[in-house]
Amino acid sequence: MSAKLLRRFEQPLSSLPLLTRINYQQPLPYNYLLNSCSSLRDLKRIHARILTDGFSQNLLLVTKLITLACAFAPNICYARKLFDRIPQRDVFLWNTLIRGYADLGPCEEALILYKNMHFNGLLPDHYTFPFVVRSCAVLSALREGEEVHCNIIKNGFGSDVFVQSSLVTMYSQSGETWNSELVFDEMVEKNIVSWTAMVAGYVQNGFFMKGLGVFKRMVDSGIQPNAVTLVSILPACAGLDLFKLGELIHGYGIKLGDISLINALIAFYGKCIIVGNDEKDERVKRVKRAQSLFDKMVVRNLVSWNAMIAIYEQNNLDDDAINLFLRMQTEKVEFDYITMVSVISACASSGKLNTGRWLHELVTSKGLETNLSITNALIDMYAKCGSIDLARNVFERLPERTVVSWTTMIGACATNGYGEDALEIFSRMLEEKVMPNSFTFIAVLTACRHSGLTEEGRKHYVSMKKDYSIVPGVEHCACMVDLLGRAGQLSEAFEFIERMPVEPDVGVWGALLSGCKIHKNLKMAELVAERLFKLNPQTTTPYILMSNIYEEAGRWEDGARLRNLMEERNLKKTPGRSSVEVSRRFHTFLSGSKSHPS
Repeated sequence: MSAKLLRRFEQPLSSLPLLTRINYQQPLPYNYLLNSCSSLRDLKRIHARILTDGFSQNLLLVTKLITLACAFAPNICYARKLFDRIPQRDVFLWNTLIRGYADLGPCEEALILYKNMHFNGLLPDHYTFPFVVRSCAVLSALREGEEVHCNIIKNGFGSDVFVQSSLVTMYSQSGETWNSELVFDEMVEKNIVSWTAMVAGYVQNGFFMKGLGVFKRMVDSGIQPNAVTLVSILPACAGLDLFKLGELIHGYGIKLGDISLINALIAFYGKCIIVGNDEKDERVKRVKRAQSLFDKMVVRNLVSWNAMIAIYEQNNLDDDAINLFLRMQTEKVEFDYITMVSVISACASSGKLNTGRWLHELVTSKGLETNLSITNALIDMYAKCGSIDLARNVFERLPERTVVSWTTMIGACATNGYGEDALEIFSRMLEEKVMPNSFTFIAVLTACRHSGLTEEGRKHYVSMKKDYSIVPGVEHCACMVDLLGRAGQLSEAFEFIERMPVEPDVGVWGALLSGCKIHKNLKMAELVAERLFKLNPQTTTPYILMSNIYEEAGRWEDGARLRNLMEERNLKKTPGRSSVEVSRRFHTFLSGSKSHPS
């Protein structure tokens, strides 16, 4: 805003010429001044002059003041005070504040204002409903959203394209995609907003093919997708491994230069499913594509950093994830809980305890130590780094514990060989009336198999279906087979597999083969190995296990035959790897290596 113009408006009214005074006594000059306002500080100066000159009850000016307060102020408080001080309000003024709450929150207030608007005898219009419906979507308030939908029809706005588009989004975000379809199919007119809302609704709920179908129909109808549409469809391309389509979207969308789209493309290259023998090489190429996009960004936001760190972590590039976070710190980029969960998980996977402890201190200094996602990640990290006491310390300090927190702590004890402690924590969980889920029972059964608690394992396996109506999955069954195999109950384990409610996979048969090796049961081992070779002939583990079983039984020729077969099929065992952290430097050692650079 021009400082000269603002100073002129700040002169006392009596000091100005008569004609100027007459003009200033109309709201038009203030309206012009508000249109040129660009900061909260300037807004408050103009507001002060409006108060001084007696225009504080002018609806036009107050509405503009509230609109600008919502744009410049960090929260809705200033706008709400302006609204509360004017007794005569029209629909437009109510709409302005409802929109402010929908944009800035809390969204609950948008719904309260909507109801109060009715009590004051004013009917909402086609501007009111999209913001009210959007607030219902944010709050996952489906019942209230359905009531608003009824009011929309009652007031004659059931065919308004913007109102209908907001309903499509609201139902989709509540998981009610069939209602989204009904609203969408009834639309006489569809614009880019409505098409995008339906595409996003399907994709967000996992209906990737349906989302792609709507996207194709939109393009066929002659409507060009915008950046939001492309951001919405990219997760479907990743989930269905439609890499070529993703590349086409990349080529089309990169010209738009939208930061949200580039972030979505980074995530696409990192998450796209890869199937085939060249999986490792292809994954490296795609991570490099994501990295190239990230490096070329002129402006990055927090989502950009989080997406790239998550890609590194999800692709086992833990050092890259940690180093990128260190670069964030160097460049003074503020992090959030999403950043920390990814970096802490990278420390967990790579066993970097010292870095994990530093991250814990950083979390505490930023006041994020009560965030459940972070605390669960910390428990997992300390457990995987072998510091069960530190994991328990984080767990015991939690002000509230969800099923995820309990499950993480049970799993932490289980993987570190504290089976009885894990079962004791599980008992505490039940005493506190927290309902276990499928993952909880995987952790419990893992605790039993690692500690040889056969009877307890049997009891909990039966309990999960009998007491909690949880159908055992393949991971639960693999735990039971491993438990029985370790205990020498090989016949029972074989019969268990035959009666499994799900199809046994390589992990299940592999667990039984390990049991056969422990208890030197060659006859059953041959039978199990035959199943494994048929299931996945490219997996090296059964060849190596069976070869060792043959050699331990003195059947050297059979052992050599399997090793030769591995060579013929070009099957190579990935060497074991361990790492150690010294003075913030990470040293990796491969199994069988006899030297390491100093």
